[in-house]
Amino acid sequence: MQSAEANYQGVWGNRIGFGKSPALLVIDFLKAYTIEGAPLYAPGVVDAVAQAPELIKAARDAGIPVVHTRILYLAENCADGGMWVKKSPVMKAMVEGNVLAEFCDEVQPENSELVIVKQYASAFFGTSLASHLHAQGIDTVIMVGCSTSGCIRASAVDAVQYGFRAIVVRECVGDRHPDPHNANLFDIDSKYGDVVSRDEAISEIAKLKFGCP
Repeated sequence: MQSAEANYQGVWGNRIGFGKSPALLVIDFLKAYTIEGAPLYAPGVVDAVAQAPELIKAARDAGIPVVHTRILYLAENCADGGMWVKKSPVMKAMVEGNVLAEFCDEVQPENSELVIVKQYASAFFGTSLASHLHAQGIDTVIMVGCSTSGCIRASAVDAVQYGFRAIVVRECVGDRHPDPHNANLFDIDSKYGDVVSRDEAISEIAKLKFGCP
């Protein structure tokens, strides 16, 4: 049997590259994924959080928009989570006052940065994110966060469907197990956007900072 790479070659995997006006989307870097012993704890997310601050700083230094998302349920018994919390009741931890629903200390939003509250996997579903980015002339969404197989994948699919160039930064996304992490990065890179290294993303952002073509 062919490898996945050989099977996809020449069919999937075209590169779209960075556009002229990117935004950095920091997806659900919440303590639920980084506190050891918590049900959602994911070692891959711990690693991703550690890799993300340098990229976030590069975006801030370059003056590109940084948008954060968090999952937060506001209705009684998390009813605003609909069928998702029925399928995945572990998500009911995402309520105000639960430390697991708080942002990780290393990647706290700044006061000037938009925080999008969502109830489902995609950062775009049921939120104003697409309208907000289009209104600013954003053409590229650089994504970091978690989890790779859940909210990152869903957001990457929706990003391309809303007309954005979807860029996922490999070292700055994570999951609870390497198999779904790697499989979803392969699929995103093949069909929906570009998976790039952190160094490549920082280099592209630096071009904007210094006005390079």
